[in-house]
Amino acid sequence: MQRLYRKRIVLGVGGGIAAYKSAELVRRLRDQGAEVRVVMTRGGREFITPLTLQALSGHPVHLDLLDPEAEAAMGHIELAKWADLVLIAPATADLMARLAQGVADDLLTTLVLATDAAVALAPAMNQAMWRDPATQANAQLLESRGLRLFGPAAGSQACGDVGPGRMLEADELAQRAADCFQRQSLSGKHVLITAGPTQENIDPVRYITNHSSGKMGFALAEAAVEAGAKVTLITGPVHLPTPDRVSRIDVVSARDMLAACEAAMPCDLLIASAAVADYRPEVVAQHKLKKDPTTGDGLLLQLVRNPDVLATLTSRADRPFSVGFAAETENLLGYAARKLKDKNLDLIVANDVANPTIGFNSEENAITIIDRELQASSFAQTSKGKIARQLVAFIAERLNRA
Repeated sequence: MQRLYRKRIVLGVGGGIAAYKSAELVRRLRDQGAEVRVVMTRGGREFITPLTLQALSGHPVHLDLLDPEAEAAMGHIELAKWADLVLIAPATADLMARLAQGVADDLLTTLVLATDAAVALAPAMNQAMWRDPATQANAQLLESRGLRLFGPAAGSQACGDVGPGRMLEADELAQRAADCFQRQSLSGKHVLITAGPTQENIDPVRYITNHSSGKMGFALAEAAVEAGAKVTLITGPVHLPTPDRVSRIDVVSARDMLAACEAAMPCDLLIASAAVADYRPEVVAQHKLKKDPTTGDGLLLQLVRNPDVLATLTSRADRPFSVGFAAETENLLGYAARKLKDKNLDLIVANDVANPTIGFNSEENAITIIDRELQASSFAQTSKGKIARQLVAFIAERLNRA
C-alpha cells in the first residue's frame, strides 16, 4: 500500500461505538506512510478521547468549527485544502443524513462541503438503521454525488443484533483508502519526467544553480505511477526520497540531463519540470579560485549557452507528447505561451515563482495550463501532491485523445 505514502488524510470520527476502531485505523494509515489529521464530532468524543487520537496521529485533534485557535492555524478551509482524502469512520446514520442534505453545522460537515478532495464514508450503525429506507436513500444520494462508501460489513453488533451495519476493520479501510489513489489513465505508458535544478561548475567548490527543490517533479512522478505509468525520473541535485516504483537517474549539469533523457528515450510522455540552467561557465577552473588581495575588482565569468534540453527532445523524430513548465516572475501567461510555441510543446504549465507561497521550495502550488490553441485551464492553490494528481489527470486525458 505504498500508494498512501505521504498522502494527507483527514479522518473524521462520528458518534458511534465503532469509534474505538478509529484508533487502530490511524495506526494503519500511518504505518503506510500517510499523514493523518483527525476531526471529531461532539458525539465521537463520547466514545473515544481526543487525547488518544492525538497521541496516535501525532497532531492535535480538531474539534470545533468556531475554535479560535484552530481558525488561526488550520481551520476548516485550511483542512479542506490540505486533504488528499477525507475518510469518515465511523459514519453514523445521522451524519450521513446531514451530509446528504448539505448541512454544515459542525467542523466535519463544513469541511466535507469545502474540500475538493475525495470523500469516503465507512458506515457504522444498527442493522435496522442501515436497512431503513431513509438511510438507504441517503447512501444512494451520497454515492451519486461522488462520495465513496466503504462497507458496511455484516456480523454481530454491539447492541446484540446480527446483520449489515458493522464498520469495516482497520486493515480493510486502509486498503480501500489506498485504492482511492489507484488510477489507470496512463496504463502501459512510459513517462519521462525531469525535476529539480541543474548545477554548472565554476571551480571544484563553486557552481551556478537555482532555487528549484524538485518537489513538483517528484510529486508528478508519484502521481504518474498511481495512474499506471512506467516512470523514469531524471533529477538534478535534490534531497528528496525516490517515489515507490519510480526509476530514478541522478544528474548534475544541463548536459548530463540531456544525455540521460536521450538515453531514456523513447517515451510516450515527456513532462519537463526541471529548472535547467541556460548558461554555464565557458572554462571550469581546475582548482579553487582565489581572491586577489591586491585588487578590489570583481570576478568576471564568461558564460556560454547550454544545450536546450527541452527543444532538443521535442525536435526528435520520435517526439513524445510533450509538457513543459514556465516558472516566471512577471508576464506569466505571455511568456508561457511564447515558450509553448518556441519549444514545440503540446501543453505548458505556468506558475508564478515570485509568489513565495507557490514558488520554489514551497509545499503548495497553483498553476495555469495552456494548450496549442492557447486555451488556459487553471488549478487553484493547494498541495503539490494534489496539484500533481490533477495535472496528471489533465495530461492523460489530452494524451489519450491525441
